[in-house]
Amino acid sequence: MTFRQHLVAQFMRPSGVLGRMAGYVMAHRASNIGRNTWTLELLSIQAEDRVLEIGFGPGIALRQAAARANMNIIVGIDHSEVMCEQASHRNARSIEAGCMQLYQGTIADLPDFSRGFNKIYSANVVQFWSDPVVEFTSIRKLMAPEGLIATTFMPRNARPTKADVQRMADKIVQALEESGFTGIKPVTKTFGSIDAVCVLARKCTALGFNP
Repeated sequence: MTFRQHLVAQFMRPSGVLGRMAGYVMAHRASNIGRNTWTLELLSIQAEDRVLEIGFGPGIALRQAAARANMNIIVGIDHSEVMCEQASHRNARSIEAGCMQLYQGTIADLPDFSRGFNKIYSANVVQFWSDPVVEFTSIRKLMAPEGLIATTFMPRNARPTKADVQRMADKIVQALEESGFTGIKPVTKTFGSIDAVCVLARKCTALGFNP
């Protein structure tokens, strides 16, 4: 395996020195920054929103979300110790102010919250889930009535195509439907020469879906 292949493999669960390098790439690559900004724009975070990011990586989107939420609560979960360290350092001021809480682990490891989240998002995380229906079902249980979720995917293989993006968009839409979400809407945008898709959906509170 080449050095580049070892580094690329770190993007699933960064660890050690190569994981720190992967975090640096994620934090400084223009397309990553643009993709996160676009996702948050689609979410239209307001000052009163309770926000959760799944798989926050080095924490660049968390920082933007905190600014948009105007010191309201922002929560993040990531299974990488290295990413938790980088995100905590990057968002130290918000954490110290008590308006951001970061956790290491999976969705199942989050504590019980007294109120549901009305904005939840992830960027380039869904492709690592073995069963998106299970994950989206767990996420829906964390959401407030009519809460909005944004799931963004941007291919990172050597020669990505529009077909790659469409296949993942279809997979996300199907998983959201099976998980009880409604108002599902895929949105695409091109970053340089690479397409990205963000699938928006709302927690359904009718027909018995609301837990």
